[in-house]
Amino acid sequence: MSQFDYIKDIAKFGLENNQSSLMSALNELIEHSKKTKKVNLAIQLQSILKESLRQPKTATLTKVGSDAYFNQIEDREYQELILEKITSDYTLSNIVADDDIKNDLNFFIEEHQQVDLLAQYDLPVSNKILLHGPSGCGKTLASYVIAGELKKMMLVVNLGAIVSSKLGETSKNLSKIFRNATAEDCIIFIDEFDSLGKVRDYNQDHGEMKRVVNTILQLFDYLPQSSIVIAATNQKEMIDEALLRRFDFSIEFELPNEQQIVDLVTMTLREGKFEFDHQSEVTPLIKNAIGLSYYSIQKTLVTAIKRSLFAEKNIKKVSEIRKIKTSIWESLILKEKTSLNI
Repeated sequence: MSQFDYIKDIAKFGLENNQSSLMSALNELIEHSKKTKKVNLAIQLQSILKESLRQPKTATLTKVGSDAYFNQIEDREYQELILEKITSDYTLSNIVADDDIKNDLNFFIEEHQQVDLLAQYDLPVSNKILLHGPSGCGKTLASYVIAGELKKMMLVVNLGAIVSSKLGETSKNLSKIFRNATAEDCIIFIDEFDSLGKVRDYNQDHGEMKRVVNTILQLFDYLPQSSIVIAATNQKEMIDEALLRRFDFSIEFELPNEQQIVDLVTMTLREGKFEFDHQSEVTPLIKNAIGLSYYSIQKTLVTAIKRSLFAEKNIKKVSEIRKIKTSIWESLILKEKTSLNI
């Protein structure tokens, strides 16, 4: 059977409310996806299935005050704490970075791919990683690479929903996320981690923040080794020292140098659909882009590609290589540096 046939069966059984046949067809599609190398689809379907089985089914109204009623409330509250659940196709080949960064990411990934070997020698598995450095330098992309290489679902934490003005509520929200992520075998990704793990100042009355940091310390200490926490921050110096010591890996990301900008441009254009109209002008432009982040450089280049396309008239053959106007990219780089006061 093809994927199309499985989807037709799932739609048919779902509309017929035939639960047993629906579950059977869904499990068959999951196995089919694994065999055809569509691992991310399989992961997402398994997550949906697991969540569905976890929730109690009832054909009647839920009684207020019952266990089912409070379970439904808790499930809704938990969903609000998550920005999104994602899978990733990214691998180490998709990231441009210093060799030390790539090596550290590779070692972290390898530990989770070799858990059985480490267990034979009673060696612990590194499962907490801190990514720090300027904005736009690959921290979020690195989290996607880890998720992609390990074929794991990643929960992106909703900081706006976690942090609460109610006493003790932030700590409870964090505990919910860790508990559910562990049960679902998901990676937890917390961006702007410094807003949660701020330095505890005992000379000032920040009791709630101290409680939050203490909660994170406890959650880290009792985190199962099969679970993974990835934290990212632009302000490592703001994070409490005790929390910093809990991370197994601390990887610093920096602004790209000239060679890394060349690699980024090469990667962006690797499909061969575009090339520069004046190749001799590219090297000076790359030198001029030093000081910008990976994100800013790629953003200006992609925008230059789009504007170069719009400037062309009567494009007839999409298969032909299109020219990127270096003059457009030059003006966008200058504009980006001006807006960032560089």
